[in-house]
Amino acid sequence: MRLSRLINGLNPLVVIGDAEVQGLSSDSRTLKKGDLFFAIKGEHHDGRRFISDAIAKGAAAVVTDTPLEKSLSVPLVVVRDIHEAIAFVSDRFYGHPSSELKVIGVTGTNGKTTTSSLLSHILTAAGYKTGLIGTVKYLIRDNNRTVEVKKLPLHTTPDAIHWQELLRMMKAEGVKMVVSEVSSHALALRRVDYTEFHLSIFTNLSRDHLDFHGDMESYYQSKMRLFRKLTRCVAIFNTDDPYCRRAAKETLSSGLKIITCGTSEDAVFKVSNICLKKEGVEFSIRTSTEEISLRSELVGMPNVYNIALAVAAALQMEIKPHIIQEAVRRFQPVEGRLQMIKLGQDFSVVIDYAHTPDALQNVILAMRPLTKGKLIIVFGCGGNRDRGKRPIMGEIATELSDLVIVTSDNPRNEPPGEIIKDIVGGIKKKNYMIIEDRREAIFKAISIASSGDMVIVAGKGHEEYQEIEGVKYPFSDRATVVEAIKNRLEAVNC
Repeated sequence: MRLSRLINGLNPLVVIGDAEVQGLSSDSRTLKKGDLFFAIKGEHHDGRRFISDAIAKGAAAVVTDTPLEKSLSVPLVVVRDIHEAIAFVSDRFYGHPSSELKVIGVTGTNGKTTTSSLLSHILTAAGYKTGLIGTVKYLIRDNNRTVEVKKLPLHTTPDAIHWQELLRMMKAEGVKMVVSEVSSHALALRRVDYTEFHLSIFTNLSRDHLDFHGDMESYYQSKMRLFRKLTRCVAIFNTDDPYCRRAAKETLSSGLKIITCGTSEDAVFKVSNICLKKEGVEFSIRTSTEEISLRSELVGMPNVYNIALAVAAALQMEIKPHIIQEAVRRFQPVEGRLQMIKLGQDFSVVIDYAHTPDALQNVILAMRPLTKGKLIIVFGCGGNRDRGKRPIMGEIATELSDLVIVTSDNPRNEPPGEIIKDIVGGIKKKNYMIIEDRREAIFKAISIASSGDMVIVAGKGHEEYQEIEGVKYPFSDRATVVEAIKNRLEAVNC
């Protein structure tokens, strides 16, 4: 496709030359000959420093948002907003695939992965070939098989180039519905701009990513771009959450169909008859015409909301209630999301991705009623992220648990001891110990658990690495927990 055609309507500041574009790239390391190179100034790297490398590798042209001091040997486009430009061009290059699909977006601080995975599962059960884009994997599903899409740089929501490429790939594979997590970063950086979302869901909002957004209001406004700019038909809100209630009110005049979901009497989809057990949850959803009873192996109140939102979306997609009920009943917990590890031990172990104050509080409160003995939690905080949440999480963990083991998470480029010091700064009680090595901390928790106790390992969930000083070392909370439990059981049986 010609460069001039790709940028037609973008209103660039400067255009010098034209070229045939074979592909798109924002990474000079993976750029192929004929690619249009977007020189993006990111959080860690400035793509403008790699323009010469991109040209040497055969870039067809360069797009930047900064005038260059010297001329280039290839065509140049200077734009006002590089993030808008990459979204605009990517959508055009891949043929505006969202117009040929029903794209469903799920945003919020917590619950995105479970809600989107469950909704994808329901749609697949209803006979649709479905795409799933999210934190854990990119998948294409139908009733016969699940295929992982080719490996891409894995973000909660891909960058604009890979996002549009995924949508086009899924369309080519016969996908009818795409369910995607949509992160606040993706919305703020315009990765999903020019996408037509048929339906979007807002799960909740609590403190997270303030190192990026600055404050809660900016974080909230980033989320709202999904409903103000991109969603075309239906918006679904968990109105038991204060920010979602606000969002629902602010979206009323948009022309979207607004569905509220929660335990309050004024919710369009009223959640009631809630029963929380160690084996799962049971509850009902009442609509204007019927009441649907639901049973799931997912545990805890957070999953009641996740299920309810997915069910509300499925009903809006005109899926029959009996198909929804059976799909919910058969759905297995997402890896690392309130995931019970059962190997025959007489105590409970749960792995969860909780890495925010609200998520940590919710998982503890969800597990407390299911715990006969002590509640033990192992957690840490990530490095190079919002430092302000660390003491808050320390206080929450120690106030709500019987014993806390403070450990390392993904320290990234920060000393683990300094992160732990921040966490301990919020602790007022003495019911904690510090074990910096995460493996050792998990083994300690498993070794001291008694019959009826509950061990929660929080923070990393599905991740299979631990990032230390820029290097990702193999590490799995689940594999470590399984090893620790097996060791303990073998020792008892000797």
